[in-house]
Amino acid sequence: MTTATEGLRTQLHGMWSAVAPGWAEHAAYADARGAHLAVRMLDRTAVGPGDRVLELACGPAGLGLAAAASGAEVVLSDVAPEMTAIAAERAAGLPNVTARVLDLEEIAEPDASYDVVLCREGLMFATDPARAAAEILRVLRPGGRVAVAVWGPRERNPWLGLVFDAVAAQLGRPVPPPGVPGPFSLGHGLDALLAEAGFADVSLGELAVPLRAGSFDEWWTRTSALAGPLAAILPSLPDPARAALRARLREATRPYEAADGALELPGVSLVAAARRP
Repeated sequence: MTTATEGLRTQLHGMWSAVAPGWAEHAAYADARGAHLAVRMLDRTAVGPGDRVLELACGPAGLGLAAAASGAEVVLSDVAPEMTAIAAERAAGLPNVTARVLDLEEIAEPDASYDVVLCREGLMFATDPARAAAEILRVLRPGGRVAVAVWGPRERNPWLGLVFDAVAAQLGRPVPPPGVPGPFSLGHGLDALLAEAGFADVSLGELAVPLRAGSFDEWWTRTSALAGPLAAILPSLPDPARAALRARLREATRPYEAADGALELPGVSLVAAARRP
């Protein structure tokens, strides 16, 4: 691994540590918005009693906690210790759940140690997704199952894409910068990535995951708290630039605004499932 790549990994890991408090505050919202996606992923992997399950890039761990409700033994993991601490606190008292700090590009677990691996909205932030896919394959037992969800193409996810567009216009440069993995970096090619890693029976589907908010203010407060790629940008903006950005976003969201001021912005997740031969 090059020094530049290692530096980028460190930057990305710090990004998620920085937004962990926001994820803790909005964990119930994240659970609710991702509930249908969690059902799809658990269904595709047939998680049940007796399974040993690893959730990677768990954040506040709503998916892993849903897996634990099936009676499976679940390990919640994230590369950011602050996120792992949130997951551990939410899992307190559950005898079949543990939490640990793990890097999905270098999973510090033995070969063939899990029946199921789950990763929701994490793989697209890997600096080397092929390496991460190979690591997932390695820790799965023969016949083990995986489900990975990532955001679809940017143009189909205005709930976040329009934020990046507005920030880029405000700064006069692309967001995320070229070469930095972002939320939409696996909007194409997820199934090929898994197949090339050696997985069998790879399938790919999509699921609508709209974002709903009672008002623009509610939406922006939550989005700015949760969007990792914006963690280092927004606090650095001077007040006039921040006000200008808010005005840009207010106009950009108007097409998605109802008469009562509520917002509903489209979102699409891609869900891939496969098994280790």
